[in-house]
Amino acid sequence: MRNIADLAVGQEIGARTLEISRADLVRYAGASGDFNPIHWNERFAREVELPGVIAHGMFTMGAAVQLVTDWAGDPAAVISYGTRFTKPVPVADLDGGPGAVVEVTGIIGALDADAATARVDLTVTLDGQKVLVKAQATVRVA
Repeated sequence: MRNIADLAVGQEIGARTLEISRADLVRYAGASGDFNPIHWNERFAREVELPGVIAHGMFTMGAAVQLVTDWAGDPAAVISYGTRFTKPVPVADLDGGPGAVVEVTGIIGALDADAATARVDLTVTLDGQKVLVKAQATVRVA
């Protein structure tokens, strides 16, 4: 568990690159039960005016917060997490390779000594454009 005395607002907690493939979307669909064709059928996704097959929003959200859980050292230390979805994450069909590369960085946005918590603000981008905004996790610290 992180110690609040060692943290400062504006401090970076790290960065991560998420390489997302169509196979990842298939695995997530199976685990989540979300088999919406926008996540696997190129023709259907384009018919509903998407740029192609897109990653599940919850997949993107969950993959992004892994940076925080790794930094915290304990997934149970994350006591809340929320975001707004701003842009879809198109995932090209590249023969099993990454069809999308999402960048995630995190900084300490606020500290609450009385509650022993740190708010981590995530920046989540694809090709330099934010795909999640107000992605914030509250983490229990010592």
